Amino acid sequence: MRDKRFITIHRGGTLTNENHILLIIWSCQCVERILHLLDSNPDFRVVNSIVIAKQWADGKVSTGEAMKVARSAHAAAREKSDQVEVAVARAAGHAVATAHMADHALGGAMYALKAVGLSGGDVMEEREWQNELLPEQIKELVLETRKLKEKSFRLN
Repeated sequence: MRDKRFITIHRGGTLTNENHILLIIWSCQCVERILHLLDSNPDFRVVNSIVIAKQWADGKVSTGEAMKVARSAHAAAREKSDQVEVAVARAAGHAVATAHMADHALGGAMYALKAVGLSGGDVMEEREWQNELLPEQIKELVLETRKLKEKSFRLN
């Protein structure tokens, strides 16, 4: 069962539309920070995921369109052999999927951490950066939930 704190009010949960938008923006920022880990010719589907997620946050694209783009980013991940590229593609797919289900924002951030770890970067430092970036309105929700989810999420 989904956590009602990540379900918008109009769907019976407690998440405001404003906080839903904050979640997708935060997730996009986490992914944008790791896009440099892709090769010099990044997959359009991965990069486009962030563009579409931001457009959703601005009210310019529908949730249905965001969902299609999320599926294409995950398809790109399945086609990759390099595990860093897989993690980046998954991060982007989750970021844009936040439009449909807000808790996917955590997937964007956690896959970004996984990409950092796989590339030899400092996961703890990246997590701290992500935490500092969190707006106050969603900070407690994200930190509490991420602590639970990270227990089962292999970062390395």
